[in-house]
Amino acid sequence: TRIQFMASITNPKTPCKGQAIEAQDLANFILDVGVTLMSSGAHCGRVWRNCKRIAEHWGFDLQFNPNFTGLLVNVQDLQNKANMATCYRTSPPHNVHFEKITLISHLSWQISSGALSLEQAQKKFADIQSVKPYNHHLVTLAIGVACACLCLIAGGGWMDAAFVFVASSLGAIVRYFMLRKKFNSFLSFIFASIVTTLISGINTLLGNGETSQIAMATAVLYLVPGVPLINSVIDLLEGYLQSSLARSLFAASILCSIATGMTIGILLLGIKNF
Repeated sequence: TRIQFMASITNPKTPCKGQAIEAQDLANFILDVGVTLMSSGAHCGRVWRNCKRIAEHWGFDLQFNPNFTGLLVNVQDLQNKANMATCYRTSPPHNVHFEKITLISHLSWQISSGALSLEQAQKKFADIQSVKPYNHHLVTLAIGVACACLCLIAGGGWMDAAFVFVASSLGAIVRYFMLRKKFNSFLSFIFASIVTTLISGINTLLGNGETSQIAMATAVLYLVPGVPLINSVIDLLEGYLQSSLARSLFAASILCSIATGMTIGILLLGIKNF
């Protein structure tokens, strides 16, 4: 429970003095933790704090160099300088999963409190990695409702919101299907944007008022890469310039893909006054 977890932090246990840890084993564990955090949507500062907390508990100094596609770490035993290791690992495809970030943060605090050995921590981390992704059907429903509400907030009518709900939901399904088939991520954004624009633009062709174009503008908002954009700013402020630039370019490429899909959809619909 949360009370038990907080108690373990306020009453930390000291690690076993006889526990000897190989630098290579610790480096591999930190790399697993680091790349999982990065691919789940954590910014570099958070990855650094979690990894440093783990390394310091077992008496290791941590050097850390993150980038958008991977992570380089160096760990060195402060009591035995010869016990050190330098490793690099490529990050898996980025897929935002805030539950994993939270669970790993809790795990790092449990390790810091001395409640877990390295072997126990590795087992708990394996359980975290096995956490299932968010239910796609619920995500699709949430996307449709959210975009429909945005349409209403922007001044669209209820008919526009209905078209937006259908368009954004089907667009999300198309993107999910393409990602499962291992298509390029940017292509999935383009095709999802095309489908969403075509469906939301039907109301414009029917001539149901000027606000019908609001549907086309709000239906694709679910594709906007909010997490990479926010993380790029945080990384910039915290001094991780390389990662910040990479995230910014990645987000900009997604925005260009969305614009490309919308342009193709508008051209196919024959709308000239959007």
